[in-house]
Amino acid sequence: MNSQNLAATATGSNPNTAPKDRKIPAVVRARIWFVRWFLVTWIHLFSMSGLYRLGQFFGTLEYLTDYKRRRRVHALLRQYFNEEHPASWYRDMVKRYFMRIRCDKMFYTIMDRIPRGKLMNRIKLIGRENLDDAMSRGKGAYVALCHFGSFHVAGLMTAMLGYEIIGVRDAKESNVRRYIQNKYRETFPEVAAMKMFLAGSFPRQIYRALHANKVVASLLDVGRSRGENLKTQQARIFSEERDFLIGPIQIALRCETPVLQGLVESRRNFYYRIVITPPLIPPETDAQEDDNITKIVQQYAHGVETFAREHPDHVMNI
Repeated sequence: MNSQNLAATATGSNPNTAPKDRKIPAVVRARIWFVRWFLVTWIHLFSMSGLYRLGQFFGTLEYLTDYKRRRRVHALLRQYFNEEHPASWYRDMVKRYFMRIRCDKMFYTIMDRIPRGKLMNRIKLIGRENLDDAMSRGKGAYVALCHFGSFHVAGLMTAMLGYEIIGVRDAKESNVRRYIQNKYRETFPEVAAMKMFLAGSFPRQIYRALHANKVVASLLDVGRSRGENLKTQQARIFSEERDFLIGPIQIALRCETPVLQGLVESRRNFYYRIVITPPLIPPETDAQEDDNITKIVQQYAHGVETFAREHPDHVMNI
């Protein structure tokens, strides 16, 4: 199948300005090099399954020692699910969260060191036909992501599947993330072809991507204020009203672009499923824009909650 274009876009910087990274300190580079060497050596000795078990071990240690973060995760799960489950369930989900996060970070750190065939076998795109159908209309596609699951891994995996990615990243991104991304660019031509913009760009970039029949993707669920200039709308999720970004949805509707939802599931032994849903509303509708936005946001919130209930250990940004 011919590759399409995935533009992972939220808000970015000046569209004509490429990100200028600050220098990564030598001590940080040395530390990351050692971690990568250790993880790759572990794979050579004990296989990918052995590395996964190591990640679970370290995740368990973090669960036992990082009591502040453990409390935050537990409080968030209580906020989402209230008293729906016994106390033992919350403890188990918090522990699974720590193990999943540690394994995902290990995988992310050395993806470029894993043989390509073995790497590709660990990535499965579910609902690819939904994306292809949207693209066949010639007006691009918008994929709404969320803060449940390792969405930062999804972009790299999608690039490996043959999709050209236009990404947006935080101007204050960590040294570790920037170091790893540089290694990816050196190893994978697909990643080297990615265009990256800093957070805070003009909506014009999204219009251009959709008019060029590309796929734009961004996170719509917000956990904090992102600025007065960003439009939001409330929808009910986990029995309460929460704000969701609607700017990209407005642009998609005005471009007559189908709006899909994307979810990332981490599975055992570093296997991942990227799930693309059918359009959240029919691409062709006579309803008013505000009504369509309301329907999309409600469907999106329902999809996020459904995914979270199926994978409560996939919470992020804690």
